[in-house]
Amino acid sequence: MARRNLNDLLGFVTVAREGSFTRAAATLGVTQSALSQAIRGLEERLQIRLLTRTTRSVAPTPAGERLAQAIGHRFDEIEAELDALTALRDKPAGTVRITCGDNVLRTVLMPKLGPLLREYPDITLEFDMNYGFRDIVADRFDAGVRLGNTIDKDMIAVPIGPPLRMAVVASPGYFAQHPKPKTPQDLMSHRCINQRMPTSGGLYVWDFSRRGKQVNVRVDGPLIFNTAPPQVDAAVAGLGISLLPEDELGQYLADGSLVRVLEDWCPPFAGYHLYYPSRRQPSPAFTLVLNALRYEASK
Repeated sequence: MARRNLNDLLGFVTVAREGSFTRAAATLGVTQSALSQAIRGLEERLQIRLLTRTTRSVAPTPAGERLAQAIGHRFDEIEAELDALTALRDKPAGTVRITCGDNVLRTVLMPKLGPLLREYPDITLEFDMNYGFRDIVADRFDAGVRLGNTIDKDMIAVPIGPPLRMAVVASPGYFAQHPKPKTPQDLMSHRCINQRMPTSGGLYVWDFSRRGKQVNVRVDGPLIFNTAPPQVDAAVAGLGISLLPEDELGQYLADGSLVRVLEDWCPPFAGYHLYYPSRRQPSPAFTLVLNALRYEASK
C-alpha cells in the first residue's frame, strides 16, 4: 500500500477546524498558497471535493466533514503523546493554550503563572481573551476558565479562586440624584447598565436571592455592553447602576468611586474554575500549570 503524505491531511483538518485558509496557514506556519495547493492535491488524489470555498468562508463538504471527524482526533492524540514525551526531558516544555476573560487573566492567572514561567523557561502560555463559551475541544485549547456553575458536566473543573459574589453598584454622584434601591424590584425605576449575553444574545436578567427567596429583575437603561470593563467605566461616570462580579470592582469600591447596594441580596457562588476535557491525557507542562493555579481554601 502506498504511503500517504500526512502533511496535507493535517492541513485539511486545520482548515476545516479554523474555517479559514489564512488562520490555518498561520497555525501551521506555512504560506496560504502552499496550504491551498496541498489541499487541492489531496482532493485530486481522492477525486472528491473536501472543502467548499467562498469569498468569505471555507466549510467542509459532507465528505470533508466525515474525513475531519474520522482523523482529526488522531492528530490530537499524536500531539498529546509528543507533549507527554517532555516528561523524559530535564525540564517540561511545550505550549499550553487557555481561553479566558481579561480580568481573571490579570488578577488570577498571571500572578500565579508568572513564577512558573521563570522556573520553566521552555513552557509557553497562549491566552485567548474571549467572553463567549468557546468549545475548547473543537478549538484545540488545553483548558478554559469559567465560573463554576457554567461548566459542562463532561469536563474536569478545578477551582482556581475563592467563591465570588455579585455586586450592585453606582457612583456617589448617581445616588446623590436617585434614591438607593432597597429591594431588587426598586431597580426597575432606575437607569441600569445592561449586558448582552455572548451565548444567547439576550440581555442578562439580574437575579437575586435572600433567605431562600429568588427574585429576577429585567432592568432598563441607556447602555448595553457585551463585556465588563465598559460597564465599570459607565458606572464610575455616573451613567447608571451596574451588576457585576465583585472581583471586577475591588479598587473602585475601596476608593469610594463606586457605592454598593443590595449586598444582602447577593449570596456567594462558585468562583473561577479551570476546566479541561476528561478524556485528554494532560501533558507535563499542563500539569504544572494546573497545580500552580489550583485554589486551596485556607483552613
